[in-house]
Amino acid sequence: MQQLRRLGTGIGWRPEIAEAVERMPGIDWVEAVAENVCPGHVPESLLRLRERGVTVVPHGVSLGLGGADRPDASRLTALAERAEALGSPLVTEHIAFVRAGGPLTASPLLEAGHLLPVPRTRDALDVLCANVRAAQAALPVPLAVENIAALISWPGEEMTEGQFLYDLADRTGVHLLIDVANLHTNHVNRGEDPSKALDELPVEAIAYVHVAGGFERDGVWHDSHAHPVPEPVLGILADLASRVAPPGVLLERDENFPEPAELERELAAIRRTVTRARARATVGAGTRGGVTYAPTPPKAITGDGVVPDPGTAERPEHAAAPVEVPTGAEDAARQRLALAQAALLSALVAGTPAPEGFDRVRLGVQARALAAKRADVVAKVAPELPEILAEVYRPAFLAYAQGHPMSGGYRRDALDFAEHLLLAGLPESAETRLLREWWLERSGPAPLSRRTGARLARATRRVLLGR
Repeated sequence: MQQLRRLGTGIGWRPEIAEAVERMPGIDWVEAVAENVCPGHVPESLLRLRERGVTVVPHGVSLGLGGADRPDASRLTALAERAEALGSPLVTEHIAFVRAGGPLTASPLLEAGHLLPVPRTRDALDVLCANVRAAQAALPVPLAVENIAALISWPGEEMTEGQFLYDLADRTGVHLLIDVANLHTNHVNRGEDPSKALDELPVEAIAYVHVAGGFERDGVWHDSHAHPVPEPVLGILADLASRVAPPGVLLERDENFPEPAELERELAAIRRTVTRARARATVGAGTRGGVTYAPTPPKAITGDGVVPDPGTAERPEHAAAPVEVPTGAEDAARQRLALAQAALLSALVAGTPAPEGFDRVRLGVQARALAAKRADVVAKVAPELPEILAEVYRPAFLAYAQGHPMSGGYRRDALDFAEHLLLAGLPESAETRLLREWWLERSGPAPLSRRTGARLARATRRVLLGR
């Protein structure tokens, strides 16, 4: 494993708070969503931060390392380009799948539009390890992968989250990005003990830590990144910091941004939490959930702030020695995982029956959350749509999402939604005319399909929508 330098305290950089972030005291580094950064046109704010010595880390959300397919070469190239353009010491992604279907299942490719959990099984671990190795080989800097929040649980799982993460780091040497807010989410939604997860995972492999807020509704915790960081999340951060000095800690906020002073107060609370937990650890006592305990001895961090290789850690009994999965066995595992993930994603976004063993009520919650996420992101990438449709936009999009899975990116989704409304025969009005003009302007000339039927259908749609 390549060694990483300490990062310090940071915040997620977003265009909406770019100026505020530049003025915030004590910001050592920022994290930017990789897909929102163009290597040839890096935002001026990020360039100014870099000139001041602030580290910028690209955080990917669309690679789908936990999916059944091998990582897409073009997506890996794009992630590598962003790391080089930003002069980043590492890049990060998620332990998740974001699409399913396609050639492995001989079914239409479906996009989730969000991060979905992988089953904690040997098949999924074998595939994930192979995908992580492929990503490591393609990237110019070290990779760290993040545990995600989940509303649903896979039936028949063979490992806990801590065991799964330990084996992943042990077999690939990948670094870990531990999101303590996600550990809290999984505690509420899936009954998983955050302290047990921290007991089992290799904390010495941690590259940095995410801290974020959310909200609870009807017994379900939603990891919104749009609310203040709650005390239970800070408690898990304290638990982690009592075990290891986190090389970096970052506050995430994606929307519903408060005043800069409020963000600075949250950052101050995060710093205090880590400092106090480390101080308690040095005198032999810590706190978990308000209960005094003898902490796990902190893992060593070298004097220059370098995090040692997790291979030096003592392997727990459950962990197998690093293994190379034979190609034939890996292909079979990919096939099984592909079928399982396609069935789940189809139930979530296309209304097919729930796969056996899943909680149907919880699947419904997840399906509605995915649709809401799609509506929110489409409104951001195509802000003209909610402006044109006003209060009609959201209910219309949620109704559309129930029967129209996303098969491309969010911009394609916006065009497909507008096309659907226009073909449905909206009453003629000023709004309808604006929507038609918007669609015609942005649908543009597209590469023509080789199939005569597809070309005729597209031409027919353009004629109908142009009327």
